[in-house]
Amino acid sequence: MNSIVISKLESGLKNIGDQIKSWREDEEYRVIVEPKAFKTWADFKANTLIKNLLEELDPGCVIISEEDSTFKNNRPEKYWLVDPIDGTASWFDGFDGFVTQLAYIKNDIPLYGAVYAPCLKKLWTALKGSGAYLNGEKLDELKYIDRLNLIDNYPEPKRVAKIIFESMPVTKYIECGSFGLKACLIADGTADLFVKDVVMRDWDIAPAEVILIEVNAIIKDFDSKNIEYKGKFEKNNGLIVARDNTLSQTTLYTINEESRAK
Repeated sequence: MNSIVISKLESGLKNIGDQIKSWREDEEYRVIVEPKAFKTWADFKANTLIKNLLEELDPGCVIISEEDSTFKNNRPEKYWLVDPIDGTASWFDGFDGFVTQLAYIKNDIPLYGAVYAPCLKKLWTALKGSGAYLNGEKLDELKYIDRLNLIDNYPEPKRVAKIIFESMPVTKYIECGSFGLKACLIADGTADLFVKDVVMRDWDIAPAEVILIEVNAIIKDFDSKNIEYKGKFEKNNGLIVARDNTLSQTTLYTINEESRAK
């Protein structure tokens, strides 16, 4: 991946994201194609545009998308992982909390990630080992601060986020839709902690993980293990995204104490 390809990719992703935003005013794109999974025509149209972009820039590449009807668990050596609209409900309901995102994975390791939030006009990107960027400006590495901004996708904390809110000294609670956006708001220092105890999938996690790691943020499961991009695409062992390791370990201890109390 050279700098010219990356520049064209990021420009193309922004263009597609801006189109996705404009589609909210068009009833054709708001048609719900798969009610159970809440997939709209916009999801599938965005998927086509992103695949076309990747195939133009990386001919013959393998692309695995959330919108694919089937995908095998034995993964290729290298591939693009795409989430055309992460936060479709936010997009549909007129909120800002949706993104379009992708990652490049080789030998089970995410090497590049890009997350674009069109309503916020923010593009987070990272190439492994080269730092993370927000709209082309390099992000500082994160470090401990005496603050705890908790972020999740409900108006008020629920489930495991409620446990954290009631048990730890939360400074502020931030409501935000998509996983990718929540994670990137930790990467750029807006928020400090995100916890989830529901099933997540690799396309939710991988694009932001590259960005998080480049700023020294922590992303682990509830066993304090790294996320692995092999085998099944579903992850059901919880997720902690934290500003620093101390906050991550304190969060994990709090969750485990609540579990033991039950």
